[in-house]
Amino acid sequence: MDSAAKPDGIEIRKAAPDEAAEIAGFHVRIWRETYGEMAPPEAVAILDEKRRLPGWVETLTSPDPRKNTLLALAGGQIVGLVSYGPPGSEIFGRRGEIKHLYVDGSQRGRGLGAYLLRLALQEIGMLDFDGGGLSVVEQNTAARKFYRALGGTESATFEDPGPIWKSRNILVVWPAPTPEP
Repeated sequence: MDSAAKPDGIEIRKAAPDEAAEIAGFHVRIWRETYGEMAPPEAVAILDEKRRLPGWVETLTSPDPRKNTLLALAGGQIVGLVSYGPPGSEIFGRRGEIKHLYVDGSQRGRGLGAYLLRLALQEIGMLDFDGGGLSVVEQNTAARKFYRALGGTESATFEDPGPIWKSRNILVVWPAPTPEP
């Protein structure tokens, strides 16, 4: 994967537990922008901040040191995030899972998504996983193209069981980084 530089004016830091509500709001907004036309209307309506908040509270308060969320901020506002950790499904094998990678539309095309992905894959590599992976909805052709451009390999297809939207997904994987001498 090519090295990506941090875009100017962006601060990267670890998310704090007291930011769960703000992160849930960002997550819902970007998810709806991305999947609003792909997901069934009932999924778009149900997957709101109230539904997303408990997952973010659990992620941000987990005692598992392998679970991490990095925020990208511009002017103190969240404009991107990446969340990663142990795999949540057997399809990942011994790979770490990138659970969320979201970038605000105002920041797309500036290299922020590539930068966040590279940071997460580096961290996953230091956590003794056999590379990293993420799942992407099959119809999300823009994201699939982005991941391929960053060295990701589509290695499997599967149905995400929901709970609300049973989407057809693709597993995208990256090898573990080679340690530098």
